[in-house]
Amino acid sequence: MNWFPYPEKDHAMRSASNWLQLSFATSIAGLLAWHSPAQEKSVKPGINDQFRKPEVAKFVERFEGESREVFDKRAEVLKALDLKPGMAVADVGAGTGLYTRLIAKAVGQQGKVLAVDIAQEFLDHIGKTAAEQKIGNIQVILGKDASTGLPPASVDLVFICDTYHHFEFPSRILESIHQALKPGGRLVIVDFIREPGVSREWILGHVRASQAVVEREVTQGGFRKNSEIKDIMKENYLVTFTKIADARKPEGSR
Repeated sequence: MNWFPYPEKDHAMRSASNWLQLSFATSIAGLLAWHSPAQEKSVKPGINDQFRKPEVAKFVERFEGESREVFDKRAEVLKALDLKPGMAVADVGAGTGLYTRLIAKAVGQQGKVLAVDIAQEFLDHIGKTAAEQKIGNIQVILGKDASTGLPPASVDLVFICDTYHHFEFPSRILESIHQALKPGGRLVIVDFIREPGVSREWILGHVRASQAVVEREVTQGGFRKNSEIKDIMKENYLVTFTKIADARKPEGSR
């Protein structure tokens, strides 16, 4: 049935309808552009090549040895996380699962840990080790270079240990983390101190950004710095942030 028997009215109504559809689509596209960072270029191409097909045994020895500061000081770092039973925590860049297992025990069976990594081999190892140690509150998630893969509003805390400097697309990863955190959720970053004249040469060559740069990137991603603990480690810093409203605003807004 033709609801518009007069052709000129039919044409006018169709034009108005098409205009409204186009306007709506344009508005939606604008909103999506606001909430998604611009196509970010890799800040360090190839930084994660060694983790595409890692030899897990080699990395267990490397990551879980007393010579590694974040392993040696694991009890102090764990205490600084201020974990509570029942919390949901994401370990982003979980690697061999050192902190994944420690956090899982701290939050208890009422809590859970989401272990995120870009290497399926690491995730398989985490799952196998958890089964062997009868730790039943660990889930694994295969992340991507520009996304953690974490569900929205799924965790109370995101923990990133010696991994931030491996983010090829930090802005997009931070957006993914921001979305994954519940309102008021916390982000804790442990990473190498990069300071010429202080840091070892391999750190200066390997680590992309100083603590100041990291903090600026994180706060621009919708977080507020809460605290910093300086006396735990010599070569690593630990900083805590809280999720706030999205810091990005539509262009031209006040």
